[in-house]
Amino acid sequence: MTTQYYTGPNYGGRFLSFLLALALGAAGFAVFVRHETTGRAGRIATLITGRGASSDNSVPAVVEKIQRLGRLQSAVTSLDTVVVDGLTTPTPSGAPGGERILLVVHGESVAGIDMAELRPEDVRIDAATRSIHVTLPPAQLFATTLDDQRTRILVRSTGLLVPMGQALGPETRARAQDQLQQTAQAEGILDAARKNARATVTPLLSSLGFEQVDVK
Repeated sequence: MTTQYYTGPNYGGRFLSFLLALALGAAGFAVFVRHETTGRAGRIATLITGRGASSDNSVPAVVEKIQRLGRLQSAVTSLDTVVVDGLTTPTPSGAPGGERILLVVHGESVAGIDMAELRPEDVRIDAATRSIHVTLPPAQLFATTLDDQRTRILVRSTGLLVPMGQALGPETRARAQDQLQQTAQAEGILDAARKNARATVTPLLSSLGFEQVDVK
């Protein structure tokens, strides 16, 4: 006769197997959400973990994001200005000689804001209202260039022993460039540069999750 013993369900072994599977699953999940950052899998990991739902919106982090814009060229103007220049050279007899020119100089000025000059004290954040106030660095002229092909000589009177080529010499060019810069500023290029820079920075800050954005 054969004796059989009934021990009941093996709950202990099944429970240990369940714990082992659970541990392995947790480890796999951690690897998944850590390494999957792109594509469909990345989007799933983001939805599960909430990764990317909030970003570092501290003052240092925001300042760094704005500074990445670098020298933001936000205004370009093409203009003409009149330059009166006179060069005098004594003749061998001592009589004055020289040439006087009236130029219509054409050039281009580029203005903007160097965002690298933004300081932490220029940024104020209110986390409770999700608002931010930024005071941008001053606008400045980055460059002014002359277009020689579109520069015209309207009046020219030449004295003795003065080379004609001196009309467009270094001193005349420097004077023309300086006057172009003054004209560009008088026509409001710096104000335009600041306005356009604000239009660039404002949506950047809004994309960070700020609901009230004030850029000046």
